[in-house]
Amino acid sequence: MSFTRTICISGLLLLFLTLACEARFPRNANAGFIAVNGAHFELNGSPFLFNGFNSYWLMHVAADPTERYKVTEVLRDASAAGLSVCRTWAFSDGGDRALQMSPGVYDEHVFQGLDFVISEAKKYGVRLILSFVNNWNDFGGKAQYVQWARNVGAQISGDDDFYTHPMLKDYYKNHIKKVVTRFNTITRIAYRDDPTIMAWELINEPRDQADYSGKTVNAWVQEMASFVKSVDKKHLLEIGMEGFYGDSVPERKQINPGYQVGTDFIINHLINEIDFATIHAYTDQWVSGQSDDAQLAWMQRWVTSHWEDAKTILKKPLVLSEFGKSSRDQGYNLSSRDTFMSSVYRNIYNLAKEEGTMAGSLVWQLMAQGMENYDDGYCIVLGQNPSTAGIISGQSHAMTTLANLVHSP
Repeated sequence: MSFTRTICISGLLLLFLTLACEARFPRNANAGFIAVNGAHFELNGSPFLFNGFNSYWLMHVAADPTERYKVTEVLRDASAAGLSVCRTWAFSDGGDRALQMSPGVYDEHVFQGLDFVISEAKKYGVRLILSFVNNWNDFGGKAQYVQWARNVGAQISGDDDFYTHPMLKDYYKNHIKKVVTRFNTITRIAYRDDPTIMAWELINEPRDQADYSGKTVNAWVQEMASFVKSVDKKHLLEIGMEGFYGDSVPERKQINPGYQVGTDFIINHLINEIDFATIHAYTDQWVSGQSDDAQLAWMQRWVTSHWEDAKTILKKPLVLSEFGKSSRDQGYNLSSRDTFMSSVYRNIYNLAKEEGTMAGSLVWQLMAQGMENYDDGYCIVLGQNPSTAGIISGQSHAMTTLANLVHSP
């Protein structure tokens, strides 16, 4: 998303869960790479289903060693709640605590922050999905790449030239190689050799206003996916898409929330080097003004439609990699949020029972205590809201249990 969404974790409930976590997750919990077998995830030959979360800020905060306890806290508490996959940024282009200060120039202190994130994730048995760049301006994004190119005289017509301009594509490929081949100063393992990393993500929420068909983004995905696989053949790769349909299957466009964004869920995910599909869902933004019941109905159609396509057309796993409900919605209350999350989780679970193509979800997003200033309306304080904490932990348990019942073909 283009702005911060926040979840804060505190309280005695998570103290209890933390003690449970220490017993549940041995130090070798992340042994083995997550793999894909047809439309399913596998870990060491067994089905892998999960409940997970987003915490985009981990590297940014860990860049300051005095704040790293926040990273430890959120990974420990998430693990205690059974959340086993975390999606976070492996980019910060220009600006405050930049990882990439200018093309090819990196701040070692910030990189060591990412080293710490990976090390702590390994410690608490949490897999990571690491994203390479942002479509939005937060933490630099496409706009920062464009500005860098303009600074050296390149003729750029707009931010969406990111997908086509040779200089911008070279900048981006250099960043991919720098991150993927990074040698972790804490674990002493190169990123591309570390199974703690579940997958790479090409770009957070790609959009292209210059070509709504999805063809321009498709060509870019093909080129960049091939490049990633040439550098790292061990890890999975996904695009980072929201799930908007394009021109390839016209009848599916009616599922979109009234518009296109320059991507095509079908053709973009049919690229061989892309291992699994993703969707995002923000009913309070995309279908705002509708009743809670209407938003829930739209959400179920959105998820189910993409699950059908993942299973029958793409034949790849599907992940709902961002979703949430804002406290800033008119008429919001805790009960409505709990009802929303329960409904989403129930739908994910029921679809996952159908042979595991629907593999899991990542709520947006977890924060540590004392980070309330990041609150954008999506804040969930689990220690203060035991009903919500119970819903999240219950989904984690349900997905883990279900994985033992799902049989790969």
